[in-house]
Amino acid sequence: MLLSTAYFPPISYFALLARAEGTVWLDGSSYYVKQSWRNRCRILTASGPGYLNVPVVHGEDLFHTPVSGVRVDYSTPWLPKTQRAIATSYEGSPFFLYYRDALWELLERRPETLWELNLGIIRFFCAKIGIAPRLEPLKTFVPEGAMDGDYREILHPKRPDTVLRDLGLERPYWQVFRDRLGFVPGLSVMDLLFNEGPESLCFLK
Repeated sequence: MLLSTAYFPPISYFALLARAEGTVWLDGSSYYVKQSWRNRCRILTASGPGYLNVPVVHGEDLFHTPVSGVRVDYSTPWLPKTQRAIATSYEGSPFFLYYRDALWELLERRPETLWELNLGIIRFFCAKIGIAPRLEPLKTFVPEGAMDGDYREILHPKRPDTVLRDLGLERPYWQVFRDRLGFVPGLSVMDLLFNEGPESLCFLK
């Protein structure tokens, strides 16, 4: 299986990880592109779905830089703003306080690269959910479709995500703001973990 790196990846990303057999390759060789899950995620706010973004250091060669070499821009206060946004959205969920301190500790290490930040987040949620995929970095460029199980372009915020439906996992779970918004699909895995806690594994399998 081949996946892009992702920031607080969508639930479908972890559904694939939960069912992975063999090595899961995380693509660190492709060039950085904007408006992908590489540096954005989708959460549920009181007014509906919203996005959180990680700013990256821009330069002349940014879009010709492998994603593993893209640096996070800490010159703006995006990190405390992100923590406040997550807390505001999920402080009413059953399990947010249980996971919050460990997650804040991870983010406050301020990894230099987007790759390191994302890998830490992915491993954090794997551990808390209770899955242990064998993750390996893909250091050599592989064209789209050249490898079986290539989900790099399938999981994209601009494209319909049918992974949960294809796996027979498309169903609702408890969410904050469900009374006013109904069930909202297609969110970051944090929405699942903060609302379902240990039962997240049952949802994914």
